[in-house]
Amino acid sequence: MRRWFTKSLNRKLSLLILFAVILPLVSLGFVSYGIATSVTEDKAKSAGLTTLRQISDKLNFVIQDVENMSMFLIGQKDIQNYLSSEEGDVNSYSLIVGTLWNLSSSKKYIANITIAPRNNNPMLSTTTITKSGLTPLIQQYDKAIQSAPKWWSPLYEIQTTDGPKKVISLVRPIRDFSTFKTLGTLSFSLDQKELASYLTTAGWETSGFVVMLDSENQIIAGGDPSWQMRDIADVFPGMNPFSSASGVSNVLQGLTPYTVLYNTLPGIGWKLVGLIPTEIYQKQNRFVLNVTAVTVVIALLIAMGLVLYFLRWVTNPLMKLTKSLKDLNPDEATPTIEVKSTDEIGLLVHSYNKLSERIGRLKEQVQLNEAMKKEADILALQAQINPHFLYNTLSSIHWIALMNQDRQIAEMVGALSDFLRFSLNKGEEFCLVQQEVAHAQNYAYIQAIRFPDQFEIEFFFDPELLQLPMLKLLLQPLIENSMIHGIQKKKAKGHIYVHGELRESEMKFVVEDTGIGMDELKLREIQAVLTAASQELGLRNAADREAVRTVTSYGLVNVHRRLLLHYGQQSGLTVDSTQGAGTRIAFTIPYERGEQTT
Repeated sequence: MRRWFTKSLNRKLSLLILFAVILPLVSLGFVSYGIATSVTEDKAKSAGLTTLRQISDKLNFVIQDVENMSMFLIGQKDIQNYLSSEEGDVNSYSLIVGTLWNLSSSKKYIANITIAPRNNNPMLSTTTITKSGLTPLIQQYDKAIQSAPKWWSPLYEIQTTDGPKKVISLVRPIRDFSTFKTLGTLSFSLDQKELASYLTTAGWETSGFVVMLDSENQIIAGGDPSWQMRDIADVFPGMNPFSSASGVSNVLQGLTPYTVLYNTLPGIGWKLVGLIPTEIYQKQNRFVLNVTAVTVVIALLIAMGLVLYFLRWVTNPLMKLTKSLKDLNPDEATPTIEVKSTDEIGLLVHSYNKLSERIGRLKEQVQLNEAMKKEADILALQAQINPHFLYNTLSSIHWIALMNQDRQIAEMVGALSDFLRFSLNKGEEFCLVQQEVAHAQNYAYIQAIRFPDQFEIEFFFDPELLQLPMLKLLLQPLIENSMIHGIQKKKAKGHIYVHGELRESEMKFVVEDTGIGMDELKLREIQAVLTAASQELGLRNAADREAVRTVTSYGLVNVHRRLLLHYGQQSGLTVDSTQGAGTRIAFTIPYERGEQTT
């Protein structure tokens, strides 16, 4: 699998870009889902707290209304007189009961108003109560009632002519304005059903519920009827204590988790507790999750499609280029690829096409160079073969001269024989520098005998240079050129100096003479011909080469061309000349340390 993956740039780029697209999209999906669920939950909790505050405002209005009416009745003169009088007045009784009845009938949430005198006067009440649970509560909380200006009772039940009712009562002691002596007790009883209606009509979550607690955390209204008059900690064992006026917590009721919202009614200590099943959030969260997942999947599909299309658009030219290079036949022409864009890929394909053209030209040039090299070698071989008969004849003359004791003729013929033997050299192209120097010395010796006292020649070579290989027949044509075109045209005796120097990475050879030299025009003409030969061996056909032979010495051009063919453009002849002073011809041969000839 790894090998299959690493062999394709398209696959690697696809995986890389897909990861670069998928990871941010998936991360964005998770973050969006987290934010959406958090916002959904926060909005539900905020809406729940707002609903609780609205219910609290309604209940607080009822409580304040009841407390205000109680204060009004406590200060009512007729009631004070009735409670202070030892003998009850029927008219006062009827008047006070009528006032109480008017107050209670105008308020649906008031179940009963009762005034209990401490003297023997009859009790004042708006409802006929056959049995009340308030009396034992007053006895139980007597100290709290006497020490406080008001007291709200727990939920209790009363029996009336209309049936049983559950009520909550506000109890106030009625005192004399002058002596502050307790004259009786006033109680406002609130109908628990009416209070519960505020909870059920508040628009709370249908699957949740709201309960109202008194100051002792006992359930007054809301929820299951069986919970009433029970402590909320008994109904919800895991309920956290209410540590602030309002807040949010969680509780587990059976197997159902709930979110708990609570708000405290100011001044009375009652609390509204709303419970919302967590399942509501989970349903909303699942909806958000589904929407997020669908969105991310669609975005991924679009991104993957665009990525694959883009990669195919980018890599198709590369695949064509790879296939072209893979199926390339060295013996056939390199095919070109159509350039369809101007970007980096288009530039690469364009560069490949240019490289293909360049390779084609270089192949043609190499083939031409090889042909010209063979041609030059054949010409040199022909030049060597032509005197072969003469070489054999001279060998016979050499022995005859020795037999006749003519030493000078023998030495001259011997030098000429060595000269011709080296020229033939079994057709080999390379020799040691020492052999090349000896060949040049034999030529110089023969010429010295032919032209006595016309010139002197000296050879200066590094000893390390003598055992290194070089292309043969390079020095002799240059010495010959110096003698024919420089020394022999001079009336006075001339000198020829042949140098060989070993440098770091090359061997340098110099042939200097003190001949007549050349004028500027002639020198530029020769240099132009050599430069033309250096430019891709510029003499491409026989007509061009014949033109060179007519311009100057064929020996110089032949040596120059052989140097270029065998050693490259860094070699080749350099010619410097001063009219009347002489000519200097030099060339260099590349060399690597440790190179030897066997």
